[in-house]
Amino acid sequence: MGHHFVPEKGKPWSRRQVLQLGLAGGIGIAGAGIALQTLMPKRTSQVRVPPIPSDTPNFGNSINPMAMLRDFDYGIVKRENGRTIREFRMVASTSTLQLNSAVTFNTWNVNGRVPGPTLRAREGDRVRVLFHNKGGHSHSLHFHGVHPSEMDGVKPIANGSATIYEFDAEPYGVHLYHCHVEPVTRHIGKGLYGMFIIDPPGGRPPADEMVLIMAGYDINDDNRNELYAFNGLPHYYMHHPIPIYKDQLIRLYVLNMIELEAAVTFHLHANFFDVFRTGMTLTPSEKADVITMGVAERHILEFAFRYPGKYMFHPHQDALAQAGCMGQFEVIS
Repeated sequence: MGHHFVPEKGKPWSRRQVLQLGLAGGIGIAGAGIALQTLMPKRTSQVRVPPIPSDTPNFGNSINPMAMLRDFDYGIVKRENGRTIREFRMVASTSTLQLNSAVTFNTWNVNGRVPGPTLRAREGDRVRVLFHNKGGHSHSLHFHGVHPSEMDGVKPIANGSATIYEFDAEPYGVHLYHCHVEPVTRHIGKGLYGMFIIDPPGGRPPADEMVLIMAGYDINDDNRNELYAFNGLPHYYMHHPIPIYKDQLIRLYVLNMIELEAAVTFHLHANFFDVFRTGMTLTPSEKADVITMGVAERHILEFAFRYPGKYMFHPHQDALAQAGCMGQFEVIS
């Protein structure tokens, strides 16, 4: 693919090879941020997106769930042999997440955030993931989708090592990635997961697009979740409702990454949504106001609100909602 110094894909690199690709330190994260600013497609005039409210804190964490909603990483785009290459630089690390005023949680994460960055490509693009493990344990990245076995991300990458995952973006839909080192439940529960969106060749109709990822936290290692969250922080969107415009089409990419629970539901108050199962269709399969999702299951939900006001969304298991997995949309006239 034009890199004469790149080792065989799927195998760990030497430190020298890591330095040659500029993965040491924080270069990868910065590069992804620059790419997002320059390559994110411009929204059409049909789509109105409210600004992020100025009073949405991150509680001292390096993440802000309000900004995370619409933060899509399109990678660094290159052209090689007539093909579009989307290059993503991802670093496994550790950091402490302040879940609420009383609880901190030591996370294993990608690029310093939980969930990891939402990667986005178009069907047919070539995806190249430069993965550097600085997490203190062996980790890997397993992508859902179609790819060769050597790109499946089940081989542990030792701490301090790096590798390349490279494959074609297919099929279009809502997918995910996560660490696949045993015990997988623990590695996911500690924060090593994220969403991977592959857009259809012709795209989708204009909409205000957002990502909601449900997750659980086993804060005392008893193999039970004590706290739950959308996009990393419990109750965040309940205390800081998500502003959306009245009569604006909302496209919600929803992913269930709650380990230690067989299945959960997602319920939207005072409305119904069209369901595009796994995002692998352009035609909705049904209309509902609650949907059941197993672990790693994901869908696109589309809706619009007719009336202004605040409307809850949450699992219909009340214990999960009360323990943090609850939020609100604030519909603006």
